[in-house]
Amino acid sequence: MGPTNVALVKLYQADQKVRAAQARLDDAGRKVRLQERRVAELAEQRKQLAAKLKEQQSASAQLELDIKTREAHIERLRVQQQTAKNNKEYQAFLLEINTEKLDKTKVEDQTLILMEQVEKLAAQHKDAAAIVESETAKLEKMKAEVGDKLAVMQAEIDALKPARDAAAAAVAGKVLDAFRRLADRFEGEALSAISKPDRRLEEYVCTVCNLDLVADVYNKLHGRDELVFCPSCHRILYIPDDLPPEMAVNIKQRRAEKKEEQEASSQ
Repeated sequence: MGPTNVALVKLYQADQKVRAAQARLDDAGRKVRLQERRVAELAEQRKQLAAKLKEQQSASAQLELDIKTREAHIERLRVQQQTAKNNKEYQAFLLEINTEKLDKTKVEDQTLILMEQVEKLAAQHKDAAAIVESETAKLEKMKAEVGDKLAVMQAEIDALKPARDAAAAAVAGKVLDAFRRLADRFEGEALSAISKPDRRLEEYVCTVCNLDLVADVYNKLHGRDELVFCPSCHRILYIPDDLPPEMAVNIKQRRAEKKEEQEASSQ
């Protein structure tokens, strides 16, 4: 392969090492992240319960204030009733007092219902707080158990990145952009090796999607310095180390064919 394809394969291999190490790190930290998410969700639920509890407590306080205001009003009406000048005025005060008592009873009923809701929310908030505390403790324990392991894995990734950066620096800009686009699209699998299923035949396939490739794909990759893409999966094709020319191409047959062509042209 030409220098561009060789550089691409080196970048691909270096990138694969970094991604594999990152995958191991992600897997090791997956349980921690899941627990962090659980704690965050539980904390948000507790926060919502606290807000709702505060709202209900405020509403309950307003109803209690309303009851006290009505009681004071009823008391004033009773005082005024005692000074009524005639029966008609007395009955008017009595009607107003009874109406106020009825309204006060309705508010008291609302207050009882709301107090029950407040008690229920308070119990739920207390339970939620206990669960958050328990799950947070579990999270801290998990972090302590995997902390050293994660640090070692991160150090491995940091040690691999310079080699990938150096390999990327050896790839031309447009080619590097193409590689990165494909790597992002296919989760790092930007390249695909070609294979030769039958050693007796010069037939090749893409190892990612198993598409049968054109017969001269090996010659294009081996003799030219240009990118060759799989027509199906669109990855950049390359020749693996285990497929050298002596295995990929029937050299004896090619020589015989070339000799026949030379003999035919000389006649």
